[in-house]
Amino acid sequence: MQHSSTGVLCCTSTRFPVVKMISPSFLLGVLSLSGYVLGHTIFQHVWVNGVSQGHLKGVRYPSFNGPVSDVTTNDIICNGGVNPLVTPFDTTIIDIPAGATVTAEFHHGLYPTYVPTDGDDPTASSHKGPIMVYLAKVPSALQTTVTGLQWFKIYEDGLHSDGTWAVDTMIANKGKVNFQMPTCVANGEYLMRVETIALHGAGSLLGAQFYMECAQIRVTGGGNASPSTVSFPGAYGQSGMFK
Repeated sequence: MQHSSTGVLCCTSTRFPVVKMISPSFLLGVLSLSGYVLGHTIFQHVWVNGVSQGHLKGVRYPSFNGPVSDVTTNDIICNGGVNPLVTPFDTTIIDIPAGATVTAEFHHGLYPTYVPTDGDDPTASSHKGPIMVYLAKVPSALQTTVTGLQWFKIYEDGLHSDGTWAVDTMIANKGKVNFQMPTCVANGEYLMRVETIALHGAGSLLGAQFYMECAQIRVTGGGNASPSTVSFPGAYGQSGMFK
């Protein structure tokens, strides 16, 4: 798998950590230590400035917590296909003021909260890797068509200086990932694509595991940024790791 080199949109004083280059030898080490377990995960809950927007509200979620492995298919956009999305989609559009703190919450199952008796909630500790958030501006956040959209990255957290990963932080926070909606994002409706990539199998073709869902949001009080964009599929390559 190759990772897009597109940077994070950063128009505030907050700087977001970015994924570092990963060497093949490091990946082999992760692979040998982690094993293969069913530590799958689903992004399913949005919080804005600490206020819950409702479990499964405004998020297009699947009926199965499995990964997407083929980055050349449309499944890589907002999931679905190999992990069928639950339809009809909820019609909630989540209002997010520019500059707000947004929390994306993951769980191993469709859980309204952290389940300590599930050893893989929110995901298995072996599923180390980055977490990223992309936005695509759309005429309506309720539109069902997701192909052909242009996406820009607003958050990325990867390998930390102490050797831990974004996923380790997410597990420590019981499934919650906090980030800021940049102040310069233009007002309007968007799909917000939240993704974690499990690298424990990335030493082999189709071994990286992508877990993503899309939320339906409306940004208010924003700016006029015109960021560079990528396409899904297209942002990731199938071979190698990073461009």
